[in-house]
Amino acid sequence: MAQVEATTERVVAADAEKVFDALADYRGTRQKLLPEHFSEYEVREGGDGEGTLVHWKLQATSKRVRDCLLEVSEPTDGQLVEKDRNSSMVTVWTVTPAGEGSSRVVVTTTWNGAGGIGGFFEKTFAPKGLGRIYDAVLANLAAEVEK
Repeated sequence: MAQVEATTERVVAADAEKVFDALADYRGTRQKLLPEHFSEYEVREGGDGEGTLVHWKLQATSKRVRDCLLEVSEPTDGQLVEKDRNSSMVTVWTVTPAGEGSSRVVVTTTWNGAGGIGGFFEKTFAPKGLGRIYDAVLANLAAEVEK
């Protein structure tokens, strides 16, 4: 099994603290940021950053739906880590200042891919598809915090 990685980033015209708080607000803001690829969103524990347990289904393609149960941690300032209890998938959100009143948001998702030819196609195409999904999340995030 090869590790698969998808990374997307965006500069947002809002302070890093405001952006991070929006991402960490699983009870309110986060659900509003998710495009149609996400369904069955439910906060099961917590709801604000560290200690949150959140569920959703992620439909990456018409045939591929991943049932995610994510434990959220904040290992360092400006960083949210979502570890899926149902798979090897880990998503890291990193928010850093990017000049006066702006911040850079980088989202990286990694998981253990399939082996063989299926793994080749997964490693080739999955990062692009997931990148498009997270581009939409980051666009929604920018629209939300740049108000």
